[in-house]
Amino acid sequence: MEKPLVSIIIPTYNSEKTISRCLNSIAKQTYENIEVLIIDNYSKDRTLDIAKKFKARIYLLKSGRAKAKNYGTKKARGKYVLYLDSDMELEPEVVEECVYLAEKNSKIAGIIIPEETIGSSFWAKVRNYERKFYAGTLVESPRFFRRKLVLNAGGFDEDIIFYEEATLPIKIEKLGYNVRARISSKIKHIEEHFSLRQWIIKKLFYAKTLRKYRERYREYYVKQANPTARLLIFLLNKKFYKNPPLCLAVLYLKTLEYLASLIAMIT
Repeated sequence: MEKPLVSIIIPTYNSEKTISRCLNSIAKQTYENIEVLIIDNYSKDRTLDIAKKFKARIYLLKSGRAKAKNYGTKKARGKYVLYLDSDMELEPEVVEECVYLAEKNSKIAGIIIPEETIGSSFWAKVRNYERKFYAGTLVESPRFFRRKLVLNAGGFDEDIIFYEEATLPIKIEKLGYNVRARISSKIKHIEEHFSLRQWIIKKLFYAKTLRKYRERYREYYVKQANPTARLLIFLLNKKFYKNPPLCLAVLYLKTLEYLASLIAMIT
């Protein structure tokens, strides 16, 4: 099979604690025709020194994640693009599985890579338990795309922080393409030092654009972020109740997130 180039785009900012693990997982991919683009928001730590050791292409850009990813897409040379966060690791066959699936069917434009949280802390386990119940729902967003269609669709919405990763697949789907294909290999999200306090602060920041996302993509918002719809994802699944401590912790976490979004919308 032809081996088209895959561009992996990673926005970074002070990511020295995790970027080495991320880039090392890319280096260990079974698929070899890969380029890595680091779009860095002027990190003050060793992020760029580490990235240089892996021969990544580095660009400095004062921006949020959406703008960084759009910028990286324009600089990329690949037929396909994969957007990663700097605290993510790929299982070895992720890229190979994505390319194989996309090359088989030209109508597949976006591919979902299952994600799991790794970490030994209690809240890392809660986050991983939560993620298990999103499989097959619109809460999941694809990370692997045909680069040409990303450009045609206009990329990610740069004025949205809340659910910004969903804005691109929504636009590509409206062009008539399938963005819900799925592989079996996973992305591992490194959340060893998950802090509940920092998580809620981040959600308060993200939720500032919640109203804008809701108005622009209402039919998707209803299924993705509407509190009732999100709650039913858990409550209607019998497997959710099999681990009572994690079950209650997920509900507590989602309640805090909902309260944070309400506060952000009225302030």
